[in-house]
Amino acid sequence: MRALLSVANREGITVLARELKSLDVEVVATDGTREHLAQDGVEVGSVSDLTHVPPLVGGQVKTFHPAVYAGILARRDVPAQLEELSEHGIGLIDIVVVNVKPFAPAVGARMMGLDEAIEMIDVGGAALLGAAARNSAGVAAVANPAHYPAVIEDLRELHGISAELRQQLAAEAFGAVAAYHAEIAAYLNQVRGKIFPERLALVLEKVNDLRYGENPHQQAAFYRETTHRSGTLADAAQLQGSAPSFNNLLDLDAAYRIARDFTSPTVAIVKHTDPVGLASADEIVDAYRRALETDSVAAFGGIVGVNRELDGATAREIAANSYEAVVAPAYDTAALGILRKKAGLEILAVPPDPSEGMRDYGIASLDFKRVAGGLLVETLDTLGLDKRQLQVVTGRRPTLDELNDLLFAWRAVRHVRSNAIVLAKNGATVGIGAGQASRQVSVEIAVRRAGDRAKLAVMASDAYFPFPDGIQMAAQAGVTAIIQPGGSLRDEMAIEVADRHHLAMVFTGRRHFRH
Repeated sequence: MRALLSVANREGITVLARELKSLDVEVVATDGTREHLAQDGVEVGSVSDLTHVPPLVGGQVKTFHPAVYAGILARRDVPAQLEELSEHGIGLIDIVVVNVKPFAPAVGARMMGLDEAIEMIDVGGAALLGAAARNSAGVAAVANPAHYPAVIEDLRELHGISAELRQQLAAEAFGAVAAYHAEIAAYLNQVRGKIFPERLALVLEKVNDLRYGENPHQQAAFYRETTHRSGTLADAAQLQGSAPSFNNLLDLDAAYRIARDFTSPTVAIVKHTDPVGLASADEIVDAYRRALETDSVAAFGGIVGVNRELDGATAREIAANSYEAVVAPAYDTAALGILRKKAGLEILAVPPDPSEGMRDYGIASLDFKRVAGGLLVETLDTLGLDKRQLQVVTGRRPTLDELNDLLFAWRAVRHVRSNAIVLAKNGATVGIGAGQASRQVSVEIAVRRAGDRAKLAVMASDAYFPFPDGIQMAAQAGVTAIIQPGGSLRDEMAIEVADRHHLAMVFTGRRHFRH
């Protein structure tokens, strides 16, 4: 039995090579792997001993030779192929241990030029894995160090590698090759400015299996992108609690994304991916108090997202209520001590964004909606608002305080499901209407939740008002200013109602539906 080793990831390779030799497996390796093993005291043969050709083209051509590929691809159950190998003095290769040089982390780490990126592409490793996986009937294609122990166990107990393990390894090897090529394609598409290529490959790696999906009868798993920068939920460290459920992960992501969308210290309390409370303040503890005031009843059992290091004072107030989880970029010692006393509370810390100059590519800038038979793909909904682009359409202009609250509400409404209405005052939500078929009903809900706090508040609507009823209702509740995209055939009616109630109203010219 013969094994070929060519690895970029040297984890566990010395132990594997030593075990293979102890089981009388002939081991050959490409030069880099061979030198690494020699430094660890494990001597193995060279691929050049099989091919009788030194590495060529700067080391790119080492294994492209019949002595390698015929030995991998020959079917063990086809005598004619085995005789053909024998005639040419070619031996079989039964185990191929290869992992390719990482591409996505390297080209994502900095703004790398095309020529340099092309030189990083590992052609030989991917080809070896594909060939070995194709002939899984007789060859083990080992692409991941995690499988080294299973390979050794089979060799010890079965004096070979089971068909079941070979099939598993083949599936993973083809997946690794496909993902590798997809990452390269994504990079090349980005370089040429192609957002929606003819074939869009999604490259994801599994973080973990989940207990179940949205409901207990559904299976689920959590995957992360391989082409994104850190600073997202997929990279979070869990500091306490059981692994988050499918639904909690959705809400954790929403809470953290909403909080991070604001530059001031901000807290978002989320249920079912919608904020039930959101506030910015000079101190995180004040932001939390004001976010909770939006709807303290709906906040029960929610998720708290924070965009600053969580301190003890804020943690103490969070611990006084009942939440499923808390997510923040960091926690001080006092905060962790307080929150860890809450049995069952999931505590997650999201690492910071990397330094400037790193690259997001692949699907990092895309969003998806599943439909039967395919995906709807779009670019991410960014705020894209410059204060200078606001169009005041009423006789009264907003005051400076109103303008600040309008901008806060407009940023907030982008995170609420359509039809979305947000009432805000002094940098905090006071009423939110979400997910209604009628915009007027969303206004009713937001006004009802705000109660007396609607007086002197501002209102944001994610899309235009098809009828002025919602504006009339807001005015009667005490709202003083409105921000909306505009663009309705009945805009003049809306403006007339606003002027009648001495409201200030501004148009953004941009809507933010979230279906």
